[in-house]
Amino acid sequence: MQRLDRHGAIAFVDASDGAPAGCPIDSAELLKRFHARENGRILDGAAAFAAMWRVIPGLRWLGQLARFRPVLAVLELLYRGFLRFRPLLQRLVRD
Repeated sequence: MQRLDRHGAIAFVDASDGAPAGCPIDSAELLKRFHARENGRILDGAAAFAAMWRVIPGLRWLGQLARFRPVLAVLELLYRGFLRFRPLLQRLVRD
């Protein structure tokens, strides 16, 4: 995603070294799910991805589509499914 953010609209933060200063969420929780801040609101899961997509020109349409609750609900189900397989995928990438 960082490569797609050609305008530098997204500030990517590595939470593995602890939560950033002023963040109300602890680092363990930050590492469980993807988080983003949009207009002062902290979002997680599919909503956080949608917020990120909205500032990337090629993906803006997908982020806008995710503003519809039924679409966001489906994306969240897909994200939760991905989270079940993420540890396995991480092991495969490391090995």
